[in-house]
Amino acid sequence: MSLSLLLRCIDKPKTRDYYRNILHFDVVESSELSLRVSKFNTLIIFTELDLWEQGLQMSGTIYISVPDVEQYFAQIKNTAELAWPLQDMPYGTREFAVRDCNGYYLAFMRDDDVLALNKAK
Repeated sequence: MSLSLLLRCIDKPKTRDYYRNILHFDVVESSELSLRVSKFNTLIIFTELDLWEQGLQMSGTIYISVPDVEQYFAQIKNTAELAWPLQDMPYGTREFAVRDCNGYYLAFMRDDDVLALNKAK
């Protein structure tokens, strides 16, 4: 199963540049008002449209599993705004997080940790 997100962005060019140049995601312009960013089998669609008529709101953190979290952290740690550094969490994951240019929090964790979290139910 996969999950794709549709999120609002305030500034599409800034979002495009951030995901392409800072996080090294693949970026595709979907339309005049939206774009698709993808990496590590994750797809996020950003739109400038306020489809929800509520502005830019989201409470929570988007978790993305990566094959080599240490390598990815080393690649972006000096250019991205870190929400927390790479560390072992008390709930069993090794992860770090960034705050993107829209204020969304993205946490990146080891692929193996997803399996461990699922088994811990």
